[in-house]
Amino acid sequence: MKFKVILSFLLLTTCLVAFSQEKPSGKPKQHDMTVNEKGLIKISVMYPYAEGKTFNMEYYETRHMPMMAGFIGSNLVKYTIEKGLSGRAPEDPLPFMAIGVFYVKSLSEYRAAVAPHINEILADIVKYTNATPTIFVSEVVK
Repeated sequence: MKFKVILSFLLLTTCLVAFSQEKPSGKPKQHDMTVNEKGLIKISVMYPYAEGKTFNMEYYETRHMPMMAGFIGSNLVKYTIEKGLSGRAPEDPLPFMAIGVFYVKSLSEYRAAVAPHINEILADIVKYTNATPTIFVSEVVK
């Protein structure tokens, strides 16, 4: 009897562990937003707002950023997408329509991964914006 109880417990525990693990969905991996970012390289791609400038957030979120994540590969820790709402105060002009940020382990690996695809990347930018992005590369200190 004791053996059956232990066996049942082990079977139940195994099932709970197996069914509680994340299953592959075939969708692109969502990047963990709780990652400790200290020491990572941060590539911020900022799209300035100006009269007549446009930005297609849906395309950027569903096509461009996943494409970039694919190019960057395992060097990518996570990426974020920000939609501009206002400047410093509500009446201030919007400084940026959007900002895309890549957190990577190595800047040289990032550059090596993106370089062969630069023409494809530049051709894709015009599909979602007519603004010229500003790029800021930094190291996360804290």
